Amino acid sequence: MKSSQTQTENKPSRWQAVREFLYGMFGMEIAEHAMEMRASLESIFMLGTVGDMLGVPVLPPYYSLRLLPYLVPHISTWKRRVLREREFSDEHDYHLDGL
Repeated sequence: MKSSQTQTENKPSRWQAVREFLYGMFGMEIAEHAMEMRASLESIFMLGTVGDMLGVPVLPPYYSLRLLPYLVPHISTWKRRVLREREFSDEHDYHLDGL
């Protein structure tokens, strides 16, 4: 009894497969675009608040210091992402929108 129950739990249902297929057709590109927009907005926000680490003084230090406890976990990954060498066409390598 237990073995038949675990076999049915491990198999994905047909509706799950249909939902994943439809998500791949209609929703995946929208979700990826939303994630790219969020990442770019986060980069701009981090540049505005702690950009003085890179030599870009934008906001007075008072506001940056107030936001610093919330930004500390993200600073190292942000610096790595911003200072990474990249080509001009890196951002739009795999987009098929223009075809």
